[in-house]
Parts: sequence; C-alpha cells; structure tokens
Amino acid sequence: MATNQNQLFIQHIRNNADLSKGLAGLRKLDPSLGIIIDSLREVPLRLRPPGFEGLAEIITAQQVSKASATVIFGRLLNLITPLTAEQFLHAGEAPLIEAGLSRAKQTTLTGLAQAVVNGEFDLEQLTLLPIHEAMDKLTSLKGIGPWTAEVFLLFCAGHADIFPAGDVALQHAAGDVCGLTEKPDGKTTRQLAERWAPLRGVAARVLYAHYSAHRKIDTIPV
Repeated sequence: MATNQNQLFIQHIRNNADLSKGLAGLRKLDPSLGIIIDSLREVPLRLRPPGFEGLAEIITAQQVSKASATVIFGRLLNLITPLTAEQFLHAGEAPLIEAGLSRAKQTTLTGLAQAVVNGEFDLEQLTLLPIHEAMDKLTSLKGIGPWTAEVFLLFCAGHADIFPAGDVALQHAAGDVCGLTEKPDGKTTRQLAERWAPLRGVAARVLYAHYSAHRKIDTIPV
C-alpha cells in the first residue's frame, strides 16, 4: 500500500498528466482537500516557460493586482518583442516607462536581464536545482524576494512541493479550507501547508482555484 501511495507523489509538474497524478496523491494525503477538488470545475496547470519572459511576468505582478499586472505586462510584450534579456536591454528605458513599470521593477528587471546576458543566471538550469539552492540563487538578485522566487519555482520550474505562503490569496484560501475564522499570516500559512508535503505545489494550485471560484476573480499570478 505504501508503495502505491508513493507512486502518486511527483517531483515536478510538467503537464496535465503530472497535475492529475499530483491531485490523486493529494487526495491520499488530505481527503478533506479532495472534497475541495471535487467542488472545482478546474484546477488550472498554468505552467510558463522558465525563461526571462516568465520571471519578468512574475516580477511585474509583485505587489499589484492581477488586473493591473496583466495590463502592464501586456504593454511590455507589445513594446519589446520577443521579450528576451537581450532585447530588454537593447530597448532602453522608454518602453519600460510607457508600459507602466515602477522604477523599482525597472531596476529589478534590468539587473535580471544583465545577469542573464552576462551568464550569471541560467534560468532553465536553475529550475533543475534543489528548491533551497534555487531559492538562494533567485533571492540573491536585488528586488527578487521569497514570493517571486517561490511563484517562479511553482509555475515556471514546475516544482511539486513549493508553496508561496506570502501570497494573500493562498493565505485566505488556506485559512478557509483549514477552518480558521481569520486570514492567517505568512508564517501560519506555511505551517498549515506542511500537511500537504510533498505536494504543496499541487495544493497551491487547488487553493488558488478555490479562492478564484469563491471570489469570482482570477488570482493566479501568471
């Protein structure tokens, strides 16, 4: 029996088949979360390529609403095509201002682009590192904090056991499914998520979908 359960655990979410397997494993870990899964019309995969564009989208989403981030990033994609590190640096400051990026995000994205072009950051290779090593590498760059790094490793690297506990939507959703009367803080949310290890990345997708269904808005960062 233990062997069968272990077969339901995955290290990476690369496609919908992986996600389905992860959801099956999550039902084994926490049958009460299985009820939440059954209530949802869909648990979106939302996997993005692990390159400069993917991380740039997440950086754009820092500390703004999903709607605002979508508009700003859409402008950026129209102004810099393709959105690679090289093209970003070549474009200069004007399109960044026109897109509506804050000064802080311009600085972060420029630093990231320079690191990629200089060979200091290989984002695709970074996705293959153990989570703690990848987190250390990502957060070493000024302007990239734990939330940004965790969302990148969740939706671009496809790690199955990472949970952006600092995300307000996940905090609300975790408190809801765990029966709390108030939204937990980041530390408490991280503790609550431990029950879903080693499938916290799958649980995060379920909670995003749960929150979106109840609030009638799309809250997934990418």
